[in-house]
Amino acid sequence: MDSGGEHDPAFSDDEERQRKYQLERKRKQSINIEPGKEGKFVAKGLHGGKAIGVFTSGGDAQGMNSAVRAVVRMGIYVGCRVYLIKEGYQGMVDGGNNIQLADWKSVSGIMQRGGTVIGSARCKDFREREGRLKAAQNLVERGITNLVVIGGDGSLTGANLFRQEWSGLLDELSQTERITPDQADDCSHLNIVGMVGSIDNDFCGTDMTIGTDSALHRIMEAIDNISTTASSHQRCFVLEVMGRHCGYLALVAALASEADWVFIPEWPPEKGWQDVLCKKLSQERSMEQRLNIIIVAEGAIDSEGNRITPDDLQQLVSSRLKYDTRVTILGHVQRGGSPSAFDRILGCRMGAEAVLALMDATPDTPACVVSLDGNQTVRVPLMECVERTKAVQKAMDQKDFAAAVTLRGRSFNNNLETYRRLSKVKPPRELADVTGCHHAYPFNLAVVNVGAPACGMNAAMRAFVRLALAKGFGVLGIRYGFEGLLNDNVHPLSWVEVQAWAGVGGTKLGTTRVMPHEVGLDKVAAKLKKYNVHGLLCIGGFEAFHSVLAMADAREKYPEFCIPMTVIPSTISNNVPGTDFSLGSDTALNEIADICDRIKQSASGTKNRVFVIETMGGYCGYLATMSGLAGGADAAYIFEENFGISDLQSDVIHMAAKIKDGVKRGLVLRNEHANKNYTTDFIFGLYNEEGKGIFNCRMNVLGHMQQGGRPSPFDRNMGTKMAAKCVETLVQQVQDAKQPDGSVFTKDRSTATLLGLVKRASQFTPVQDLKEQADFKYKISRELPWWMCLRDLLRILARHNTTMQHEGALHRTASSIDEGEGFFL
Repeated sequence: MDSGGEHDPAFSDDEERQRKYQLERKRKQSINIEPGKEGKFVAKGLHGGKAIGVFTSGGDAQGMNSAVRAVVRMGIYVGCRVYLIKEGYQGMVDGGNNIQLADWKSVSGIMQRGGTVIGSARCKDFREREGRLKAAQNLVERGITNLVVIGGDGSLTGANLFRQEWSGLLDELSQTERITPDQADDCSHLNIVGMVGSIDNDFCGTDMTIGTDSALHRIMEAIDNISTTASSHQRCFVLEVMGRHCGYLALVAALASEADWVFIPEWPPEKGWQDVLCKKLSQERSMEQRLNIIIVAEGAIDSEGNRITPDDLQQLVSSRLKYDTRVTILGHVQRGGSPSAFDRILGCRMGAEAVLALMDATPDTPACVVSLDGNQTVRVPLMECVERTKAVQKAMDQKDFAAAVTLRGRSFNNNLETYRRLSKVKPPRELADVTGCHHAYPFNLAVVNVGAPACGMNAAMRAFVRLALAKGFGVLGIRYGFEGLLNDNVHPLSWVEVQAWAGVGGTKLGTTRVMPHEVGLDKVAAKLKKYNVHGLLCIGGFEAFHSVLAMADAREKYPEFCIPMTVIPSTISNNVPGTDFSLGSDTALNEIADICDRIKQSASGTKNRVFVIETMGGYCGYLATMSGLAGGADAAYIFEENFGISDLQSDVIHMAAKIKDGVKRGLVLRNEHANKNYTTDFIFGLYNEEGKGIFNCRMNVLGHMQQGGRPSPFDRNMGTKMAAKCVETLVQQVQDAKQPDGSVFTKDRSTATLLGLVKRASQFTPVQDLKEQADFKYKISRELPWWMCLRDLLRILARHNTTMQHEGALHRTASSIDEGEGFFL
């Protein structure tokens, strides 16, 4: 049997790997930044003389600071002057010290801060033409003809109006001699690029808005904390979350927290919902559930348009069921705190792309908004997005809720459908044989974890078990991987057993890295036959993929493997071929970002200190690269990108120049297997020695902290939705492969798959089709991963002497809103 374990000689040589990588990443020689005299840095750009103004407007959102930082540093990188406009439109109208020229240090150390450091304010003056005249004059006096606005749809609409009026405003200013004719000529056109900063994720045209993920973190932290006290006293808690016009936060929080009920504006309950709610809560209590959680969006309504309040729900539950019911209104807690790793990276990418969009703009280019489309940043027409966002509210006002859900986009719709399925399924009568043989069910699905533990595994297993049981399938839990299977550590999973699993880190079933072909395919086949397994779900990393591949390749010899099998990639390393994201990697990134914040804070009273930090990831540089971007690292060394002593020496010189220029701290990340010779100890020693007299150095190896903690909202939600898809697919494939004698048999390649998230869509790919993409020696994909292009951005924002590919490295252009499946939360 060919398990795919032999490593291709063409990829056994690191130099050949690096040569191929460099060929694939060949870029245009366009823009440089290099050290100048006395440690200063000189921009050598193609756009010298242009000026950019950046401001935040409307409600604040975590991640705005990351976007501001990226705009400033990318702007300087391309040779522009960048101005910080404080207090939003009000600062633009007032002028003076509210519009300040930024340098590299102006935005140092702000990524981890919540809110917006340049302030935001509502501005009545800007709504009047005289206010816009003052704003235009203030911009023209500084030569600002490019604006980056970070805010909601109202702020973006105001910016577009400002752009449309720009020519007339300049004519009036020139005629009244408030500006000179030369100034009017030099500033004849105004270009606008927007980024959506809104915790509600209520803007159509983007998968995620800046701040949404962080707000979900605050909500989930509150729910996790409330759950412990609610369980202690058998209470029911009603939580109100933000979302006056959009129920996104409430919906995703309910999906990720196993809430018993959710009320959102887009999905009002039908008449008689009070009876249905009370019956559901009573049923949950009868199954040993000690708490109930009800989540309410602040804009929740019933089918008649009447508002549903937390107090109404408290009164209902208390009077009818006599449950001890408490209300918690989270309010502006959701806007506070440090931004998540996702929002930091999103802000970096959108901010850099906004600058590139401005540099590409011509006088005829319409205003655009930078959006997230899967794993890419895209430019979409601003007003098209605004009009569609307004259309949602119009549909809501007309009580056309189905249209409102459709207009919200595929991601919102998928979340709602998954929640509906999980909330409506009912526990079947338990038929499992106490011996664990589970022969009472017509078909049995088994679930096993293979590889290292990762957050999100338990959320996936909970959804898988309940949805499968609801369809009349038995579910067998295999403890401790394939070793556990050989040791008969198999038992039926019940409805009640998986209760409250979604918020638990690690894996409740346990896991090992041992694969079937390592313990004996014949033995594994015999055990699958013994337990009458008709379908198999493997949740894990590269080892899970390799396990299913080995069994699929052995189908000719072992008919027991001729059953539907699928893999949910779950590993913090994000190294599995066939998917852009794996369960657990988001939680790990947040852990690393949080630790880096603490490490940098510890040095707040110490000048000129550089930290060298080792991350996990095996031979995959995803964690080091993405956490480097989220933490504002100066360098991130990874296996996929070759580096030598000259590169290390150059980085030390770069670090010294930055510190001499006034930046007091440095951060260097290294993937654990970046290079067998240039170890973390070596890099620490090099920086420590070469930095004498300029900076001192400290080293941290983060270790297994990166695997621990509670799963992030992203991983809980992703695990739940992926498991729901796996149930649908496995159940259908089992039924299609049913034989006359009641057994299940199939050799079809499409019945041994991996469920991956590729760009915007989730797709099942036969594992045998992925064999050519897999590097079994290093346990990574041979294909160039999507996140490698972000390494250019990491170095640019750290002020390295580097070049970048202008087209395709950071974005693609969308001529209109393109609704894919949408899997971001």
